[in-house]
Amino acid sequence: MPFGYVSPAQAMRDKAEFARQGIARGRSCVTLEYEGGILMMAPNTSSALHKISEIYDRIGFAAVGRYPEFETLRKAGITYADVAGYQFDRRDVTARGIAIYYAQNLGTIFTESLKPFEVEIVVAEVGTRPEADQIYRITFDGSVNDEPGFVAFGGQADQVSAALKERYSPGMSLTEAFGAALAALTTTGNGERTELSATQLEVAILDRAREHRTFRRLRAARLEELIAESRSADAKSAPEPEAPAGGSAPSAGGSAPSSGSEPATGPERGNTDRGGGVGGGDTTPPNPL
Repeated sequence: MPFGYVSPAQAMRDKAEFARQGIARGRSCVTLEYEGGILMMAPNTSSALHKISEIYDRIGFAAVGRYPEFETLRKAGITYADVAGYQFDRRDVTARGIAIYYAQNLGTIFTESLKPFEVEIVVAEVGTRPEADQIYRITFDGSVNDEPGFVAFGGQADQVSAALKERYSPGMSLTEAFGAALAALTTTGNGERTELSATQLEVAILDRAREHRTFRRLRAARLEELIAESRSADAKSAPEPEAPAGGSAPSAGGSAPSSGSEPATGPERGNTDRGGGVGGGDTTPPNPL
């Protein structure tokens, strides 16, 4: 054997381990279905470097890993969707088609490049009915997985997924889905929970009720309301303390009722982050998000 020879199988294993370690350094992201659409949530303190974005009319994008790499893929996906919609029909642009496009590109990069992309991607499409919703997870080596209901990816994905599985159920309201996602992201390995404020979260929804473009970001004021509502629901569902011997159980403190209607979410019509990059430039910090 020539000096320095590495078998193809060993090279693939080394690339896969390298990519997994890079992705695990970031924070997990979750995507889940709820009654009115699809919710995407990720811890992110930056207001300019987004992990969650719009791809097309009813299609959203979420990613973890190295920002420069998944931002390149996001822009490529937008171009692919725009060209396909222009050449054929807007209805021909689907999450499945974009997921396969990403898988082909990531698979080629993984096998032919010296360094693989350290990214994991989720492409979600909201349907006109809940059963038509689609969520696809694409990994660094080009593998594609259909994820019905919910998916957690990046960082400590197994731990977050296990916590989300305990709380998720089909047909949840936005407040319930938000609370489940927040609880999963803040659960630590020892069963305790950390706290995430509205400024530390990036949240977006694909709203089934909206026509044409369904992607909307949830801004700070709405996030504060959802956090308060989810905590109030958790307090109501907590078991009451047992009554002491010979006495009566203490009355549970009343908590503020959740609002009956949900205010409008996201920016005004026309305010979108598709196509033009972030912050008007191509600044690409090397740290994983």
